[in-house]
Amino acid sequence: MDMLEGMLQRDKEEFTRVCNRLLSNCFICKRSEAARADYYFIIKYRERLGQFLAVLGYRLEINEEYGVVQLTNPLNYNRWNLKLFESIILLILRILYDEKKRELSVSEEVIVNMGDIHEKFLSLKIRDKMMDKTTLRNAISTLRRFQLVEPLDRELSNEDARLILYDSILMAVRVEDIKLAYEKIEHYRKGGKSSEEADESEADQLA
Repeated sequence: MDMLEGMLQRDKEEFTRVCNRLLSNCFICKRSEAARADYYFIIKYRERLGQFLAVLGYRLEINEEYGVVQLTNPLNYNRWNLKLFESIILLILRILYDEKKRELSVSEEVIVNMGDIHEKFLSLKIRDKMMDKTTLRNAISTLRRFQLVEPLDRELSNEDARLILYDSILMAVRVEDIKLAYEKIEHYRKGGKSSEEADESEADQLA
Protein backbone atom coordinates (compact mmCIF):
# COMPACT_ATOMS: atom_id res chain seq x y z
CA MET A 1 0.00 0.00 0.00
CA ASP A 2 1.35 3.43 -0.94
CA MET A 3 0.56 4.90 2.47
CA LEU A 4 2.93 2.36 4.08
CA GLU A 5 5.76 3.06 1.67
CA GLY A 6 9.03 3.81 3.39
CA MET A 7 8.02 2.22 6.71
CA LEU A 8 10.12 -0.47 8.32
CA GLN A 9 8.59 -3.96 8.11
CA ARG A 10 8.24 -3.96 11.90
CA ASP A 11 6.25 -0.73 11.77
CA LYS A 12 4.06 -2.08 8.97
CA GLU A 13 3.16 -5.03 11.18
CA GLU A 14 2.50 -2.67 14.09
CA PHE A 15 0.33 -0.53 11.81
CA THR A 16 -1.92 -3.51 11.09
CA ARG A 17 -2.10 -4.55 14.75
CA VAL A 18 -2.84 -1.04 16.04
CA CYS A 19 -5.58 -0.54 13.44
CA ASN A 20 -7.24 -3.75 14.56
CA ARG A 21 -6.90 -2.74 18.21
CA LEU A 22 -8.59 0.58 17.47
CA LEU A 23 -11.42 -1.17 15.64
CA SER A 24 -11.90 -3.51 18.59
CA ASN A 25 -11.39 -1.14 21.55
CA CYS A 26 -12.49 2.28 20.24
CA PHE A 27 -10.18 4.08 22.72
CA ILE A 28 -6.44 3.97 23.38
CA CYS A 29 -5.11 5.81 26.44
CA LYS A 30 -1.62 7.04 27.20
CA ARG A 31 -2.18 6.47 30.94
CA SER A 32 -2.64 2.74 30.35
CA GLU A 33 0.70 0.96 30.66
CA ALA A 34 -0.52 -1.76 28.30
CA ALA A 35 -1.53 0.76 25.62
CA ARG A 36 1.05 3.54 26.04
CA ALA A 37 3.35 2.31 23.24
CA ASP A 38 0.36 2.08 20.89
CA TYR A 39 -0.67 5.62 21.78
CA TYR A 40 2.75 6.98 20.80
CA PHE A 41 2.76 4.85 17.63
CA ILE A 42 -0.54 6.48 16.62
CA ILE A 43 0.87 9.94 17.34
CA LYS A 44 3.86 9.15 15.13
CA TYR A 45 1.78 7.84 12.22
CA ARG A 46 -1.41 9.82 12.76
CA GLU A 47 -1.70 11.02 9.17
CA ARG A 48 -1.25 7.57 7.61
CA LEU A 49 -3.54 5.92 10.15
CA GLY A 50 -6.16 8.63 9.64
CA GLN A 51 -6.06 8.19 5.88
CA PHE A 52 -6.30 4.41 6.08
CA LEU A 53 -9.17 4.39 8.58
CA ALA A 54 -11.01 7.07 6.60
CA VAL A 55 -11.18 4.64 3.68
CA LEU A 56 -13.13 2.31 5.98
CA GLY A 57 -15.47 5.15 7.02
CA TYR A 58 -13.87 5.87 10.40
CA ARG A 59 -12.49 9.06 11.88
CA LEU A 60 -9.39 9.11 14.05
CA GLU A 61 -9.74 11.62 16.88
CA ILE A 62 -6.69 12.47 19.00
CA ASN A 63 -6.88 14.55 22.16
CA GLU A 64 -3.31 15.10 23.31
CA GLU A 65 -4.46 17.08 26.35
CA TYR A 66 -6.24 13.97 27.67
CA GLY A 67 -3.74 11.56 26.11
CA VAL A 68 -6.56 9.67 24.39
CA VAL A 69 -7.16 8.36 20.89
CA GLN A 70 -10.74 7.62 19.87
CA LEU A 71 -12.09 5.94 16.76
CA THR A 72 -15.52 7.16 15.67
CA ASN A 73 -17.79 6.28 12.77
CA PRO A 74 -19.75 9.23 11.34
CA LEU A 75 -21.88 6.77 9.36
CA ASN A 76 -23.01 5.06 12.60
CA TYR A 77 -21.79 1.62 11.53
CA ASN A 78 -20.33 -0.99 13.88
CA ARG A 79 -21.47 0.68 17.09
CA TRP A 80 -21.59 -1.19 20.36
CA ASN A 81 -24.99 -0.80 22.03
CA LEU A 82 -24.81 -0.58 25.80
CA LYS A 83 -27.57 -2.03 27.93
CA LEU A 84 -29.35 0.36 30.24
CA PHE A 85 -27.41 -0.53 33.38
CA GLU A 86 -24.12 -0.45 31.51
CA SER A 87 -25.02 3.10 30.48
CA ILE A 88 -25.96 3.98 34.05
CA ILE A 89 -22.63 2.67 35.38
CA LEU A 90 -20.81 4.63 32.67
CA LEU A 91 -22.66 7.79 33.69
CA ILE A 92 -21.91 7.19 37.37
CA LEU A 93 -18.23 6.75 36.62
CA ARG A 94 -18.20 9.95 34.57
CA ILE A 95 -19.72 11.87 37.50
CA LEU A 96 -17.27 10.27 39.94
CA TYR A 97 -14.41 11.17 37.60
CA ASP A 98 -15.38 14.83 37.80
CA GLU A 99 -15.76 14.72 41.57
CA LYS A 100 -12.44 12.97 42.17
CA LYS A 101 -10.48 14.96 39.58
CA ARG A 102 -11.18 18.21 41.40
CA GLU A 103 -9.26 16.83 44.38
CA LEU A 104 -6.20 15.74 42.35
CA SER A 105 -3.33 17.26 40.42
CA VAL A 106 -3.31 17.01 36.63
CA SER A 107 -0.84 14.12 36.63
CA GLU A 108 -2.60 11.96 39.23
CA GLU A 109 -4.78 9.01 38.24
CA VAL A 110 -8.47 9.03 39.11
CA ILE A 111 -9.25 6.00 41.27
CA VAL A 112 -12.65 5.05 42.70
CA ASN A 113 -13.83 1.98 44.57
CA MET A 114 -16.91 -0.16 44.17
CA GLY A 115 -18.42 1.41 47.27
CA ASP A 116 -18.38 4.79 45.50
CA ILE A 117 -20.35 3.26 42.62
CA HIS A 118 -22.89 1.63 44.96
CA GLU A 119 -23.45 4.87 46.84
CA LYS A 120 -23.97 6.92 43.68
CA PHE A 121 -26.29 4.29 42.18
CA LEU A 122 -28.52 4.34 45.23
CA SER A 123 -28.54 8.15 45.29
CA LEU A 124 -30.05 8.14 41.78
CA LYS A 125 -33.01 6.15 43.23
CA ILE A 126 -33.52 3.87 40.25
CA ARG A 127 -33.91 1.00 42.68
CA ASP A 128 -33.92 0.78 46.44
CA LYS A 129 -31.07 -1.73 46.33
CA MET A 130 -27.91 -2.15 44.32
CA MET A 131 -27.87 -4.18 41.11
CA ASP A 132 -26.68 -7.75 41.46
CA LYS A 133 -22.96 -8.50 41.43
CA THR A 134 -23.03 -10.30 38.07
CA THR A 135 -24.67 -7.36 36.29
CA LEU A 136 -22.17 -4.94 37.80
CA ARG A 137 -19.18 -7.15 37.04
CA ASN A 138 -20.31 -7.58 33.42
CA ALA A 139 -20.77 -3.82 33.04
CA ILE A 140 -17.26 -3.16 34.34
CA SER A 141 -15.90 -5.84 31.98
CA THR A 142 -17.54 -4.12 29.00
CA LEU A 143 -16.16 -0.71 29.96
CA ARG A 144 -12.72 -2.23 30.51
CA ARG A 145 -12.78 -3.61 26.97
CA PHE A 146 -13.09 -0.06 25.65
CA GLN A 147 -10.26 1.27 27.82
CA LEU A 148 -12.55 3.39 29.97
CA VAL A 149 -11.64 1.70 33.25
CA GLU A 150 -9.05 -0.70 34.62
CA PRO A 151 -9.67 -2.79 37.76
CA LEU A 152 -6.82 -2.70 40.26
CA ASP A 153 -8.23 -5.52 42.39
CA ARG A 154 -9.35 -8.95 41.27
CA GLU A 155 -12.48 -9.36 43.40
CA LEU A 156 -14.89 -6.62 42.35
CA SER A 157 -17.58 -7.77 44.77
CA ASN A 158 -15.65 -6.09 47.61
CA GLU A 159 -16.68 -2.55 48.49
CA ASP A 160 -13.05 -1.43 48.62
CA ALA A 161 -12.10 -2.93 45.22
CA ARG A 162 -10.57 -0.13 43.14
CA LEU A 163 -10.88 1.03 39.53
CA ILE A 164 -8.73 3.44 37.56
CA LEU A 165 -10.91 5.78 35.49
CA TYR A 166 -9.11 6.69 32.29
CA ASP A 167 -9.39 10.13 30.71
CA SER A 168 -11.13 8.44 27.76
CA ILE A 169 -14.33 8.65 29.81
CA LEU A 170 -14.34 12.39 29.04
CA MET A 171 -14.70 11.57 25.36
CA ALA A 172 -17.11 8.67 25.84
CA VAL A 173 -19.50 10.83 27.90
CA ARG A 174 -19.12 14.47 26.99
CA VAL A 175 -20.68 17.25 29.06
CA GLU A 176 -23.82 17.49 26.94
CA ASP A 177 -24.27 13.71 27.17
CA ILE A 178 -24.50 13.83 30.97
CA LYS A 179 -27.67 15.93 30.86
CA LEU A 180 -29.25 13.58 28.33
CA ALA A 181 -28.25 10.55 30.38
CA TYR A 182 -29.79 12.06 33.52
CA GLU A 183 -33.01 12.64 31.58
CA LYS A 184 -32.99 9.02 30.45
CA ILE A 185 -32.40 7.78 33.99
CA GLU A 186 -35.19 9.98 35.28
CA HIS A 187 -37.53 8.47 32.68
CA TYR A 188 -36.81 4.93 33.87
CA ARG A 189 -36.93 5.96 37.53
CA LYS A 190 -40.46 7.28 37.03
CA GLY A 191 -41.57 4.01 35.48
CA GLY A 192 -40.96 4.58 31.78
CA LYS A 193 -40.11 0.88 31.62
CA SER A 194 -40.34 -1.98 34.04
CA SER A 195 -37.15 -3.19 35.70
CA GLU A 196 -37.10 -6.29 33.48
CA GLU A 197 -37.42 -4.27 30.30
CA ALA A 198 -34.86 -1.77 31.53
CA ASP A 199 -32.33 -4.52 32.18
CA GLU A 200 -32.52 -5.57 28.55
CA SER A 201 -32.76 -2.17 26.85
CA GLU A 202 -29.96 -0.90 24.65
CA ALA A 203 -29.23 2.60 25.81
CA ASP A 204 -26.06 4.32 24.67
CA GLN A 205 -23.52 3.53 21.96
CA LEU A 206 -19.76 3.44 21.68
CA ALA A 207 -17.70 3.85 18.49
